[in-house]
Amino acid sequence: MAEEEYTDEQIDAMEDEKEDLPFAKAEVVRLMKENLDDDKMIRERVKVEMNKFLGDVLKNVCQQLNEYPYTTIEYEMLKESIYPYTNIKRINQEKERILLHLEAIKADCNALSMDVQKTLKLKDVIEEDEFTPFMSAPSDDEDELEE
Repeated sequence: MAEEEYTDEQIDAMEDEKEDLPFAKAEVVRLMKENLDDDKMIRERVKVEMNKFLGDVLKNVCQQLNEYPYTTIEYEMLKESIYPYTNIKRINQEKERILLHLEAIKADCNALSMDVQKTLKLKDVIEEDEFTPFMSAPSDDEDELEE
């Protein structure tokens, strides 16, 4: 018998049967190619891992949807569940803004600490650079016990 010739989609469909992937590989690859530059080539492992990743995202969204007590899933529920995936850029910008704000707060705290150390020194108290921990300082009770 002569060897049969298969198209790429038929080969991908046969491989999908062998592998346990959540989506048809051909469809995932088609979507990837639509969104990648024309000069990009996609390795087989990338195709498989992208498919698995999309399946994991779907599972995570469904787990969140299952947390709702309602039997019917509404569009607003879906929007809330996919928010982290659809707004990742905005979430990262907010994270950067918060981190910069925290750095500014730390700088203000350091400046205030230096001001307090410079302006509120007492002349009759010897100032130490570091605070001694409460438990490590010798107490009067211990001295009395030793005598």
